[in-house]
Formats: sequence, C-alpha cells, structure tokens
Amino acid sequence: MKKTLLAATALAALAMPAFAERYVMITHTQGTDPFWPVVEKGGKDAAAAVGAELEYNYDASGDMAGMAKLIEAAAATQPDGIIVSLPDADALGGAIKGAVDAGIPVITINSGLEASKEVGALMHIGQPEKLAGTAAGERAKAEGVSKGLCLNQEAYNTALADRCQGYFDGLGQELNMIDVSNDVAQIKTRTAAALQADESIDGLLATGPHVCEAAAEAVAEVGADVHLSCFDMSPGVINLINDGAVQYTIDQQQRLQGYLPVIFLHLYNTNAGMLPGANVPSGPGFVDASNASSVSEQAGVNR
Repeated sequence: MKKTLLAATALAALAMPAFAERYVMITHTQGTDPFWPVVEKGGKDAAAAVGAELEYNYDASGDMAGMAKLIEAAAATQPDGIIVSLPDADALGGAIKGAVDAGIPVITINSGLEASKEVGALMHIGQPEKLAGTAAGERAKAEGVSKGLCLNQEAYNTALADRCQGYFDGLGQELNMIDVSNDVAQIKTRTAAALQADESIDGLLATGPHVCEAAAEAVAEVGADVHLSCFDMSPGVINLINDGAVQYTIDQQQRLQGYLPVIFLHLYNTNAGMLPGANVPSGPGFVDASNASSVSEQAGVNR
C-alpha cells in the first residue's frame, strides 16, 4: 500500500508543471479598463513561451496605497522578478525600492518612464506619453481644432496628465483637462456637461478606449460638431473610427508591455544579466480610417 501511494505521489508530481521561474505583474486599474487584459495576455503568453509562471494582480479600487501593498506582498514571496506599472512614483516608489533592495529585479511598464530609474528598476517598457500626446495635438491642429479639451479618467496618473499636456503643446494652447473618472456613465455625463458649458470646444482627446466610447456617445447626445481623438484600441473604438465618429487613436501596442518584460527578466536571470541597453518604446502609432480595418481583429486581443 505504501509503495502504491509513493508511486501515485510521484506520478502526480510529474503531471504538475514545474516552473523554473516565477514572475509577478502588478498594474494600476479599477478593473473597468479594457486595456489591461491585453497586457495580462501578453505576459502570460511570454511566460508560457519560456516555461515560467506569471501571477497578475491589481487593486480593484484603483487605490495607490492598495497597489503599494500588492508590491510589498509580492516582494515578500521572493519572485524571480516583478513587473509593475508606475502611475504615481511618490505613492509606489518606496515599495518598488524595497523590492529592489531585497534583490528582486524590477521592470516598470506603461506609466512612469521618467521615474523608472529613480525607483531602481532595470528598465522601462512603454510609450513616451508626452511625445504621443504632442503628436495627437499636432495632428488635431492640422485637422482644424481651435479649442481642445482633454478627458482624463485617472487624475493621479502622471502618464495620462502627460498625454493631455502633450496634446495641448501640439495644439499650441494652454492645458484644458477635466477628470471624468473611470465610470462610463460619469464619463458620458461630464463630457456632455463640458460641451454644453462651452460650445467653442471643437476638439476632444480621450485618454483611454472606454473614455473614447463614452465621449462619442456624449458628442452624439449633445449634437456637437467635435473632432474626437483617443488613446488605445478596443473593438468599439475601431468601429467609431470606421464610422467617422473618431478621427484617430494612438496605439501603444500594450501586448508588448506585458510580453517583453517577462522575456527580458528571463534573459536577465538565465544569461548573466542580459538586458537591452535602453528603455523600449512600445508606441506611439496612429490608427485611423486608413488602417483601422487591418488591425480590427487585433483590437482588444493583442493591441
């Protein structure tokens, strides 16, 4: 009987996946943004490719203190690496530095390019946000926008503030930004109210795909003639571009933000510190009526 149990235990052990490495990815979100499942998918695809385990976590409240606690909890388990977005370096920097001091390699993604090195990360993978916003603003100006408004769903997020500031730098105007929250109903209500309060606004920048979709509804409801441009993709955003309701969106190829850090940490851990010599910009790129159909099947899946 004892031999039978030992044999069964051995077979069960063989049947279970043996992960050589374990990585933890922690991002900021309230669970309502369609952007992050693509990042998570990229990370898990990369982990499968190198035979590693990936844990993905976020604080459902979107609270930075909660996110910092997730980073601290992850570091306490001594993973082979941590991948973390950095929307608020003041709130998250201490937890990230603590992980680095504990000997855990960290790569930042998405938000926090300017603060990544300061908090001790090996590198950053993401879009230069202000540059992307400036490109959006310059194009909006060329397409006739005379007065803009930026819709920011995360007031604490420095990356989104950079998108808005860049947009107005590109327009050659003073920053005009409102907090619309992450709640779709509030986004629609606050956007409609802003357009009704100032009928001279003829350009909107939505800093997220769900914001873009809700803003398009608000524009239609108010009956305004507004140039709407956005950040990131979803099937809904692609449909709006094809319908002419959105002029373009900025694609930051977020799958790369999930996929590449797992690959890079794997190489770092197994090849004596092998690492790219610089940060990796994952964007920006324009998606508009000329190419929306060609990427439509990837929207919300790999891009």
